[in-house]
Amino acid sequence: KVPVLLLLLLFLSPAVPQKTQAGTYTLTYLYTGLSRPSEGSPWLQAIVFLNDQAFFHYDSESGKAEPLGPWKHIEGIKNWKQESLLQKVRESIYLETLQDIMAFYNDSNGSHILQERLGCEVHNNISSGAFWKSAYDGKDFIEFNREIPTWVPLDPAAWNTKKKWEAEEVYVHRAKAYLEQECPDLLRGYLNYSRHILDQQDPSSVSVTSRKSLGKNSILKCQAYGFYPQEISLHWTRAGEVQESESGGEVLPSGEGTYLSTMELSVLPQDRDAYSCLVEHSALAQPLSVSWDRRG
Repeated sequence: KVPVLLLLLLFLSPAVPQKTQAGTYTLTYLYTGLSRPSEGSPWLQAIVFLNDQAFFHYDSESGKAEPLGPWKHIEGIKNWKQESLLQKVRESIYLETLQDIMAFYNDSNGSHILQERLGCEVHNNISSGAFWKSAYDGKDFIEFNREIPTWVPLDPAAWNTKKKWEAEEVYVHRAKAYLEQECPDLLRGYLNYSRHILDQQDPSSVSVTSRKSLGKNSILKCQAYGFYPQEISLHWTRAGEVQESESGGEVLPSGEGTYLSTMELSVLPQDRDAYSCLVEHSALAQPLSVSWDRRG
């Protein structure tokens, strides 16, 4: 079944132009399989990303690959019937692997999770990276080393998987070819339809508020929201000098394909210095500084 998948990856890859805008882009497949899914939930789900944006979805219940977000409205980017066929084949391999692992541990009725992440990266239109790794119940299971090339077991049960997947040497080289050739070609093809989405620049809106803590200190909160791409720098400054914040800094999705980030700082009641939140983002022509209004 493994070679069938790799052959499908080869034959379903469209002929695509080779010219794209300079920059770094990734195509990532994330699979999650459940041995005992809850009622009404599929046992296998896949979400495919272009950079950090969900591109399409597949699950074992519908048996269909369906575009997400702005790609719902783009014609010609993908033959979705063919992609559904490919993912259906992937589903059968995934189920077989999960069952093999459970059999190895003599736990055919347990509740277990098999996850997989695979994909590639191009930088300035040149293939610049690839990855293929699985985890079982949250622990590393097996990964593909394309330099050797070989499957590297990271779990005792993975030795059986390695043996099955490397039954013929040609299958290993097909996996390498997919990561280094077919996957980047697919990604470059998607970029012909998607650069305007992935290269969008949404500047951040910023709000600065405060509240009293139990210790009567003021907790300053700076929130940047509605920005894209997700890379952002948030700092509190005191009289122009950067301060080490107590909490925050994580970047989280805020819907509509944008992100938000929050940074908090504790200030003593007697501290009369000027505090500001400094925001740096690629969509801003220059860093944005928003002062804390003590009257707020």
